[in-house]
Amino acid sequence: MSAKIGVFPASGGLGSSIVNHLKTLVPASQLILIARHPEKLTELEHAGSTVRQADYDTPSTLTNAFVGVDVLMLISYASFEIQHRADAHKLAIDAAIKSGVKYIFYSSLGFGGDLADSSVAHVMGAHLVTEKYLAEQCSADKVSYTSVREGLYSESFPIYTAWFDPANPVDEIAIPHSGTGPGVSWVKRDELGEATAKLILSYTKSPMAFEYLNKKVLLSGQREISLKETVDILGRAVGRPLRIKEISVDEYVKLPQIGDKHTYHGVDLSREWATAWEAIMNGETATVSPAIKGILGREPEDYETTIQALIGKN
Repeated sequence: MSAKIGVFPASGGLGSSIVNHLKTLVPASQLILIARHPEKLTELEHAGSTVRQADYDTPSTLTNAFVGVDVLMLISYASFEIQHRADAHKLAIDAAIKSGVKYIFYSSLGFGGDLADSSVAHVMGAHLVTEKYLAEQCSADKVSYTSVREGLYSESFPIYTAWFDPANPVDEIAIPHSGTGPGVSWVKRDELGEATAKLILSYTKSPMAFEYLNKKVLLSGQREISLKETVDILGRAVGRPLRIKEISVDEYVKLPQIGDKHTYHGVDLSREWATAWEAIMNGETATVSPAIKGILGREPEDYETTIQALIGKN
């Protein structure tokens, strides 16, 4: 009997991508899709997938959400808080284990360099706590796991460029970083979804031979790109030269466009977010891993191609 694969949350950006690739790799009846808004998954339900409602922020909905799931793709809570986010992950992991889930794939993040267990980036904090918790549950023989460190999405450039808006481009991007030094191995989100789906399939086909059993794996782009080059690429896409203006963290948190962009549960984490640039300076996002190329069986799309398709002017 084929393993039942669960995805939670199944209707967000990365979740939708993983599901869209999984549905081409396994029968729809093999999928158990769990989301805050299950109505977004009606088409898949009609195709034969099991669809359920659950929400990280309503813990009681997690109790039976994972019943019948053998392998769970657990996608991280959408914020960059540490305690609240890590607590949400722990509740989901505990519920999954109690429901009999045997294997958890967890969507971590591509900070921390070459799979390090530490990071100066606040946004990585909850991921590190969750990875440690999964390792503890594995040591206690409660579950096996793979932590998939999803590289920084090519499409996520706004959050690293002071919310640069291609529709209303400014000439100067003010961030607490000079643009030089170690950069980012940007990677297209849908290729992360495809690679993650193929990792899940690889495990379900041959669990004992799975390369990343009880390990971490980094899925990165295949070239490190400095923030200066990143901004140059954005400039070519919008048809005007752009430049970086290095400012202090104190100046960054006061920028008018920041506003509530970094506010979670009523707490402004703009200053905490700024540690991401410190991490980039330290080389935490510059690691180029060959893993995604091997999993996809091809070179992943380069950053400029992705950006031109996303925002480029014809």
